[in-house]
Amino acid sequence: MTIRSRTAALVAALALALAGLTGCESEGAKTDCSLDSCTVTFDRGAEARASVLGVEAKLVSVQDDKATVEVAGEQVTLAVGEAAADAGDFQVSLQSVTDKEVVVKIGRSGG
Repeated sequence: MTIRSRTAALVAALALALAGLTGCESEGAKTDCSLDSCTVTFDRGAEARASVLGVEAKLVSVQDDKATVEVAGEQVTLAVGEAAADAGDFQVSLQSVTDKEVVVKIGRSGG
């Protein structure tokens, strides 16, 4: 590779990374994202959703310390403290449930 093509590849990679970090949008939710994972804080009692890591995440339902979320079109039911569950190419875990919000961590699967 020439220096010019390496520079172009680096610029393209940085642009994609920045788009992934700044491309988050949400309704009834707050997001905190890094390059390969996001923590999403959903408001309870609302139709909460967020667009993170190139996919949509929705809060489907909450009961006691369990929540059902949909990530990339796949629903998973999680309990606080449980190991992460697979949803397509993502690992999803439930961080906390309160009477006002539900906190979920979504990360890209390693393989």
